[in-house]
This record gives sequence, C-alpha cells and structure tokens, in this order.
Amino acid sequence: MFTGIVTAIGTITKVEQHGDLRVQISCPFDPADIAIGASIACSGVCLTVVKRGGEKGDAWFAVDVSTETVSRTAKDMWGEGAKVNLEPSLRIGDELGGHIVTGHVDAVGRVHDWQPEGDSMRATIAAPAELAPFIASKGSVTVDGVSLTVNSLNDRPDGSVHFGLNIIPHTAEVTTLGELRQGGEVNLEIDVVARYLQRMASLRE
Repeated sequence: MFTGIVTAIGTITKVEQHGDLRVQISCPFDPADIAIGASIACSGVCLTVVKRGGEKGDAWFAVDVSTETVSRTAKDMWGEGAKVNLEPSLRIGDELGGHIVTGHVDAVGRVHDWQPEGDSMRATIAAPAELAPFIASKGSVTVDGVSLTVNSLNDRPDGSVHFGLNIIPHTAEVTTLGELRQGGEVNLEIDVVARYLQRMASLRE
C-alpha cells in the first residue's frame, strides 16, 4: 500500500530486455534502507526491488517490468533518462498524508489542457469511459503516483470524462507533474473506496 505522497524523483539510467524489462533507477535514497523484495511505487506502478547499490544520497535500485505492465502504463515512461515519481511502501505507523493507493494502474489518461492559474497550474486530464464512474468532484485520484483532488468534471458524449486538477508550486517542484505537457500520457489509479462502492452498487442492480 502507498499514500500517493512522492518522496523523491528517480531517473531511469539503464534498461535491459531479459524477456521482461530490467530497469535500473537512480535515486537519492540510502541503499541500506532499500530491501531486496521491497515494493516501491514508480510513477504509480508498484514494482519489486531485485537489486540495489550506490551510496547514501546517490543510490540505485533495479526492478523487473513485465510486458503486461508496459502495455498498461504511459507510453515511453520506461526509456533511459525518463523521470519517475518514487514512493516506498507504507509502513505501520506512517502518516497517511494522501489517500490509500495500491500501485495498480487502472488506465492511461492524457493531458487535455495545461494552463497557469495564479501561482499554480490547472491540468485537465482526459480519462477513458471505464474510469468515468469512479471519478468524482472533490474525490481522490492518483496521477503518475501523486495523490490529487479532483476539482472539476466534464462528462463527454462518448462516455469518457475530463477532470480538472490544481497543481500547486510545491507539487510541481517535487514530482514530475511540473513537466506535464498537453498531449502527454499519465498513469491513473482510481480511489480504492470508489472501486468497492461501484462494485456494491452493480450487485444491487
């Protein structure tokens, strides 16, 4: 489990094809705190650490990324040089500063619009129809591993939805969301509570 509160930005430094992708990510963590077999969310994708190294403040870890995961996540996110939002898994007693996040990407969205609004940025994300019932105004959504609040909704004739987010300067600075651009793809995870409520409602029909 995760909270959607990103603790660092990592950089993909090596990608090797071994059936699955072996991806090496540099990060400012202490390698002594990265356990083999531990889970780290990488831009919203829960992955298992298979190797680690480096030194405190200049560490790296490696993960295996399956073909299934590649097919269900944002295009080009697994290339060398790509930046990824990092969050180690939640520990008992940790502060739940965001919302409950599983690290399982539900769909890929697209940045429909990206405009300044005061000191912040207003992002409008286009999400596919299968996610529309799970996105609510003032509800939570995870975008590239970042817990955010939905500020506005615009249901589209084709069943898809556009939802608005406010990206404050701090969030833009400490995550990759400051580099979002129109047309870019993002990993989306719906709120787990919304998922169960939708399932309960469907059983009553």
